[in-house]
Amino acid sequence: MTYFRSAFAAMALMAATPALAQQVDARASYVLTLGGINIAMMDVELSDNGSRYALDLSANVAGMGAVVASGTASAHASGSSANGLVSQSFNLKTRANGEAFGVDVTFAGGEVSAFKVEPPITDTYDRVPLERRHLTGVGDFLSAFVVKGGTLDKGLCQRKLNIFTGVERFNIAMSYAGEDEATSPRTGYQGPVVVCSLDYQPISGHFTESEITNYLADKSRILMWYAPLGETGYFVPYRVLLGTNMGDLSMVLTSMKP
Repeated sequence: MTYFRSAFAAMALMAATPALAQQVDARASYVLTLGGINIAMMDVELSDNGSRYALDLSANVAGMGAVVASGTASAHASGSSANGLVSQSFNLKTRANGEAFGVDVTFAGGEVSAFKVEPPITDTYDRVPLERRHLTGVGDFLSAFVVKGGTLDKGLCQRKLNIFTGVERFNIAMSYAGEDEATSPRTGYQGPVVVCSLDYQPISGHFTESEITNYLADKSRILMWYAPLGETGYFVPYRVLLGTNMGDLSMVLTSMKP
């Protein structure tokens, strides 16, 4: 389950802009594969009334032996959408092997005002301590990868994401990697996409000997393709690719209902 959470967070990972003030009720579905084997199906619902947004994610994890435990995951994020997405609340719940795990985080003015982890993390040996200064200028990892406004160009990639998951604090430095064309009829979108390269930078809350954290920071190859979410003025991940020592961890859009 630890691998699933880390990969999920890393990915936990979701054109010209018309009338952003219109009501948005959209849905995007994804399949996650590891080494070409399906391990999870995920749905993300987005609503926006022009001033506030909400994102709801649900995932069913089929599992993959001892690598990824089967189970379920759900996440919710909400906040202000008047000037891009600004987090105000985030929660995540997972269940696997009969064990439940959850986090609740509230944000105010770009700072973490409160957070709770259930069950509490009691093993602090080798864990980089969270500091108050790490909890300013941050948002949640679900909202971070969904973009409101702009155009389908390199500007989608020229961002730095400061993320707090409720457990770990890390940065994602994004850079432009090129343009591409989505052509497969088996996916939920065909058309132009923008490719971004992602650089994972752990800050605190992680274990210094964590293999997945060190791999992501030192060796991993992370790419994200952005596509327009219909005519909503939003852009969402079309594909995410993370190279691992067990094969590529991939998330691909399978359907879209703007």
